[in-house]
Order: sequence, then structure tokens, then C-alpha cells
Amino acid sequence: MEIALTILGVLCALIGFVGCIFPVIPGPPLSFLALILLSLAKNWEPFTSTFLLIMGGLAVLVTILDYVVPLVGAKKYGASKWGIWISMIGMLIGVLFFPPWGMLFGAFVGALAGELLAGKKGRKSFQAAWGVFVGNVVSIGFKLAYCGAVIFFFVKEMF
Repeated sequence: MEIALTILGVLCALIGFVGCIFPVIPGPPLSFLALILLSLAKNWEPFTSTFLLIMGGLAVLVTILDYVVPLVGAKKYGASKWGIWISMIGMLIGVLFFPPWGMLFGAFVGALAGELLAGKKGRKSFQAAWGVFVGNVVSIGFKLAYCGAVIFFFVKEMF
């Protein structure tokens, strides 16, 4: 049973890491599940309950920030509601046709199109689209940092 749970934990950690880039895969929660599975496999010895609570809280925080940070970036750079909504549509279309980088490109193009539809011209439209792009990159960075840390601790305690 220990081997099966450990293998399942490795799969969750790897899929969680991939989920940092693909928005349909919940990366941080899956990575956290890897820690739980390894703890279960090893009779709750590798990690303290405090560590697991902190990592669980961080998984929740990073997941929430995944939705908030792109919006903050968009607003900071002056994006309108049109820009934000169409950037989300562009992100989904981009990830479907050009994964994984199409997500960023689609969000940028969608925000740009949304701003143009909202009546903004030239530089203002580009600036708002840039804000969406920056927000998405920062959000992905948070997720990659968290999932990378989980993989580090997982591998460290696996042996």
C-alpha cells in the first residue's frame, strides 16, 4: 500500500506542476494532495501537522491569488470590464488551440480586443492588455513556486 500511495503522490505532484500552466488542472491543490498521500503512506511521519496546515493554507492562498492577481494587474493598468471578460475568453481559446503558451497570448489578445471594443485607442488598449499579461505571468509564477516547493519537500522525505 505504501508504494501505491507514494506513486499516486508522485503523479499528483507532477500533474500539479503541469497544472501551474494549464488552467483546467488545479495545480496547487493536487500538489498538496501529494504531501498528504506521502504522509499517509509513511504513517504520518515525514511531515508535522503544522507543516501540513501551513502548506494547505498556502495552497488555498495561491489558488485564490490565481484568480485575484490577473484582475489586479488588469485594473492597475486600466483595463475595463470588456477587456477583462474578453481576456478570459481569449485565455480559454488560446489554451485550447496553442497550449500552454496560448493561454498568455490569448489573454493578451482578448484584453486588447476587449479594450478596443470598449472604445479605448492605441496605447491605452495595449497598456491594459499588458496588465492582463503581467498579472497572469505573476500568478503562474506563484503557482510554480508553490508546486516546486512541494516537489522539493516530497522528494526530500520520500527516501
